[in-house]
Amino acid sequence: MKKILLTLAALTMAFAAVAQPQLREDNIEEVLKAMTLQEKATLLVGGARAAMVNGVTSGVSANVPGAAGNTRPIERLGIPVTVLADGPAGLRIQPTRPGDANTYYCTGFPVGTLLASSWDLSLVEEVTKAMGNEVLEYGVDVLLAPGMNIHRNPLCGRNFEYFSEDPLLSGKMAAAYVRGIQSNGVGTSIKHYAANNQETNRNEDDAIISQRALREIYLKNFEIAVKESQPWTVMSSYNKLNGDYTQQSEGLLTTVLRDEWGFKGIVMTDWGNKAGTVKSAKAGNDLMEPGNQNEIDRIIAGVQDGTISQEELDRNVRNMLTYIVRTPRFKGYKFSNKPDLKAHAEVARKAAGESIVLLRNEGALPLKGTEKVALYGISALDFVAGGTGSGDVNKAYVVNMEEAMTKAGFTLDKGLSDYYKAYVAYDKAQKGLTNTGFSWFFSRKLSEISIPADAISAESKANDVAVVVLGRNAGEGADRKQIDDFELTAVERELLRDVSTAYHAAGKKVIVVLNVGGVIETTSWKNMVDAIVLPWSPGQEGANAVADVLTGKVNPSGKLPMTFPVNFMDHPSSANFPYNYQQSASRGFSWGPRQPQKNVDYTQYEEGIWVGYRHFVTRDVEVSYPFGYGLSYTTFAYSKPVVKADKDGFTASITVTNTGKVAGKEVVELYVSAPEGGLEKPACELKAFGKTKELQPGESQTLTLKVSAYELASFNEAASAWEAAAGKYSVHFGASVADIRCTVPFTLKKAQNWPVHNVLAPVAAK
Repeated sequence: MKKILLTLAALTMAFAAVAQPQLREDNIEEVLKAMTLQEKATLLVGGARAAMVNGVTSGVSANVPGAAGNTRPIERLGIPVTVLADGPAGLRIQPTRPGDANTYYCTGFPVGTLLASSWDLSLVEEVTKAMGNEVLEYGVDVLLAPGMNIHRNPLCGRNFEYFSEDPLLSGKMAAAYVRGIQSNGVGTSIKHYAANNQETNRNEDDAIISQRALREIYLKNFEIAVKESQPWTVMSSYNKLNGDYTQQSEGLLTTVLRDEWGFKGIVMTDWGNKAGTVKSAKAGNDLMEPGNQNEIDRIIAGVQDGTISQEELDRNVRNMLTYIVRTPRFKGYKFSNKPDLKAHAEVARKAAGESIVLLRNEGALPLKGTEKVALYGISALDFVAGGTGSGDVNKAYVVNMEEAMTKAGFTLDKGLSDYYKAYVAYDKAQKGLTNTGFSWFFSRKLSEISIPADAISAESKANDVAVVVLGRNAGEGADRKQIDDFELTAVERELLRDVSTAYHAAGKKVIVVLNVGGVIETTSWKNMVDAIVLPWSPGQEGANAVADVLTGKVNPSGKLPMTFPVNFMDHPSSANFPYNYQQSASRGFSWGPRQPQKNVDYTQYEEGIWVGYRHFVTRDVEVSYPFGYGLSYTTFAYSKPVVKADKDGFTASITVTNTGKVAGKEVVELYVSAPEGGLEKPACELKAFGKTKELQPGESQTLTLKVSAYELASFNEAASAWEAAAGKYSVHFGASVADIRCTVPFTLKKAQNWPVHNVLAPVAAK
């Protein structure tokens, strides 16, 4: 009997070994077959955000405290947890841990808009390679970035995370970003797919967009990023798109993303819990984040009642297993928790300096670095390194403008500095910039304070130059406002007026630094001042980078990735944007049923393809600063433009020569005007760009740019096809969209078209 029992036990163990394979890269199908329905459903639902209970982090993401989420492990089959963390300007995790004397700070890199201002793909890859190293060494598998929605309107609260109003620039930047991160063997999650162009009621707003505008503007950047960098994951957005939640749209997640573009990774939801879990899974959303038990229950019930087939379930599980075997955690990487933060800070400073945009310079810059400086503006101390919410980074420090200017050799007006410091101390004491439970969303910035005109007059006599720092913060969960945000406040206008009057009367210059998270109005005041430097929100070392530009240590070479309008309402999208919406929904939350409200519950993109410069140039609308604009401390000449047709479009080349007295880099922007007739098209569209190396005075470089016939195409809704018309095109080489230096004709001899699926049609107008 004993012998029989031993034999049975051995057979049971052998059967168990066969029935319970351990996940490997080469046995995904075997593991899939071995999984129970419960296990499959579990793998498709995240493990929920970790919580702090009595000072101890609980939840699966306790693996990396402060990580946004994770996938669930299935130990029986050797399937490990994987960790997902924010965010676009650097890894976002908790910097300190209970009972642990070590710190886990991450580098605060420049925001997406500033990186895009570099127009330099190699620089972006350098930055994100360093960023990805922190992801790897802190034990995270996927960085939930980059954010890459189009700058449809200047007031979108998360524009600072995003790249551009132009889909080509946005897509190329995103692809470079992904390549840099993923070179470390960790993943990215490009987001928010798609049409998440406002934060107001972002969970429920229905973006109603024509198929042409959707394909040409709001999906084109994602298409470029997917095809050129193959991100590990894509994050579906909260909002609806033409009637369906994006996370439940098979046309968006499967037909377009996978069937047309060839995406091979996983799709995850943005962080929520919508009731349509089964519809999401069926549509091609592989992972529900942050994850809740009721979502597992819904998937199981959906399989049992036939709402989702076993084949569809297995497809998603297979995608998840394919993702998991790529991760550092699956491969057993021994992360150090000690990335080289000092070296990465230098990368952040370099990137910020090379991306800063010089908007105005009437003989004011560069400074010598030895001047006595009156540093105005509360933002000189309360410097904005990045945005709030998931786009923020828990960094060890932020250099402010006072520190940077002092370190650069300037002597600052002590009385003025003490005045601002006293206000900061008073504000902290009275209002307590404390970390409340909602500070993640509602972090605020200090308001500007008045300086008496007679004090400014006295300071103008005691100092050599005035530097005014104007600041704006922005962040997740709320859109910006037109009044006192896009437009200057009364206090800021008074400050600029009084400083400019006093210093100009004394024969001295006034420089403005725009430390902003998004576009602001500049037309009404820019001619009052002598120079305007735009560093956006440039990361923890950004103020040092500003000082580098002010002194000429760095010659600015950034150019605008969006248009600065004269007036807010000049943007056609402003007619359909909740620019002064004040109710609770502006924070992204829903508080119960109410009558659907235009631009809150639904937003009609009535402007179609006329976004940014496509509108301003075609309609000949005056702007304050055009798309692609940026000054340098030197000058450049363009010569020898050549455009040669090839079997797949054309190849263009241009020679750029530094004709000034100092070294510098130049961005060349290539715009194309299509033949007349057929579809109405913009006057010109960006089709390629390149940036020179640092050219010494008199030095030249020839840039070569390739444009395919497909990239020339527009979307014909009637035919559900991309079409490149035959005929004569004009190829423009520009320093900005408004500064075209050379134009060469190009003839496409034969019309070409690329049919696609007829999906994502808008619902009837509301």
